[in-house]
Amino acid sequence: MEEKRGSRRMDLSARLLIKNMNDASDKPEEVEIKVLDVSKTGVGFSCDTPLAIGAVYEAFLKIWTDEVIHAFLKVVRIEQTEDEHYICGTIFIGMPEMNASRIEVYELVNRLRGEE
Repeated sequence: MEEKRGSRRMDLSARLLIKNMNDASDKPEEVEIKVLDVSKTGVGFSCDTPLAIGAVYEAFLKIWTDEVIHAFLKVVRIEQTEDEHYICGTIFIGMPEMNASRIEVYELVNRLRGEE
C-alpha cells in the first residue's frame, strides 16, 4: 500500500474491538485483526472482515504500556489481498490530545533509538 501519512509509522501488536458507528442496528463484535502500524494520526491493520470505506468504528487499542486507548477510527483505504484478507488504513476521529501525545512520545523514543 502506498505511504500517504505525514507522520512516522510504528509497529505495535494489539487487538481491537470494533463496531460500525454508522449503523445503529450493528451489534458490537470483536473482530480479529492484526495491527500493522499506528501513528498519532491513525492505525493500519489487516483483518478477515470486509469493512466499508468512510465507515467509523469504535476501537479499543492496547498500547505498549498495557494501557487501553478508546478511539474512533474512520476507514480511508482498503486493499484486499490474494488470501482474502483486508489491509485497512484508518484515521483517528476526535482523538484526545493526551492520547495523541502518548503515541507521539513513543514515536520520538523509537526514532532516537534508531539513531543510536
